[in-house]
Amino acid sequence: MSLMMVVTALGWFGAIAGLVAYAMVSRGRWSADSLAFQCTNVLAAGTMLTVAAANGVWPSAASNLAAIAIGASALFTVFRAKKRAPESAPTLTVVEGDAQDRREPAAQPAVGHRTYAEAA
Repeated sequence: MSLMMVVTALGWFGAIAGLVAYAMVSRGRWSADSLAFQCTNVLAAGTMLTVAAANGVWPSAASNLAAIAIGASALFTVFRAKKRAPESAPTLTVVEGDAQDRREPAAQPAVGHRTYAEAA
């Protein structure tokens, strides 16, 4: 198998990967900020860049290089958001109450209850 056949096969793989990513987002199965979508797009652009460069199609190579840069920036943003998520996630606190609370009607049973309040 020649090198150009391998490059062409990679190109088809990249084209299919890009279409799958587009379809998954369009159908709502992936979100635009998901790792799956961004990784698939970067992979597709990388393989298409290889094909374009091997065939000397420089406008396509340049646009795929730009797509890789955009995807890398998006991946950085997604990773940074996932790293910060546990730190900035709201916490739940338990507020104990009883049936003698003056704001509750007297018809309520005399059983304690719990209220979950989100911390600001």
